Amino acid sequence: METAVVLAAFDEQMRRRPKAGPAERVEIDEHVTRVVSGSGGWSGVVWSDLSAADADAVIAAQIRRFAWSSQAWEWKQYSYDRPDDLPGRLQAAGFVADPAETVLVAEIAGLALEPDPPAGVELVPVTGQGAADALVAVHDEVFGGSHDAIGRAVLQGLGMQPCPVAAVIAVAGGTAISAGRVEFPEGSDFASIWGGGTLPAWRGRGVFRSLVAYRAALARERGYRYLHVDASPESRPILQRLGFAEIAETTPYRYPADEQARLS
Repeated sequence: METAVVLAAFDEQMRRRPKAGPAERVEIDEHVTRVVSGSGGWSGVVWSDLSAADADAVIAAQIRRFAWSSQAWEWKQYSYDRPDDLPGRLQAAGFVADPAETVLVAEIAGLALEPDPPAGVELVPVTGQGAADALVAVHDEVFGGSHDAIGRAVLQGLGMQPCPVAAVIAVAGGTAISAGRVEFPEGSDFASIWGGGTLPAWRGRGVFRSLVAYRAALARERGYRYLHVDASPESRPILQRLGFAEIAETTPYRYPADEQARLS
């Protein structure tokens, strides 16, 4: 992959002009692009083009924009964003940095796409409420917090044409042990995988790799060229061994719910 070419395409398609997912809308302004969701879904700034002269004013404008919500929201800051001191400006405005993630991309044609789960594990597509509930339960246990909004978004997406999302759970002994989803932005070269959290007792046994291969195969069937993931430190080395390459780092800067509640 030519990293600079891929990064430019990613920046334009996935950040500057992303496609809205279920229960989302995209707002594109001169200096920022926002994703706005209701019902507990994810909201935040996904792209920015700022200078030292206007950064603080634009940051303040986004805080006012989201003042209607009593929920936390994020500013997704990328390692190549400007100005260079944007992280410090966000923190000074009240944002809290969550752990950084590595932006990884792979050309799907170069990936091994035969899901091979370990013995006793079955990969089950999410097609209804029961499997969606199992996906949410895995995410709640692995990542903490409540992920009900993800379950609702997956079910809503399954009823749309073209379907913008697919999800899968790994099941062993009748219990969901891992889960993840893949999103299919219309008109983009990139599909994105999310989740993939695995219960501790099943880690290191190939479950995560099988979920990646399963979702990559779905993206290939849809005609996507690239597969993107924001990887945690734990998943990054696994994904790199599978053929993913780093194109940037991203840090979620979270505007806390208590601050939102004070403004709303």
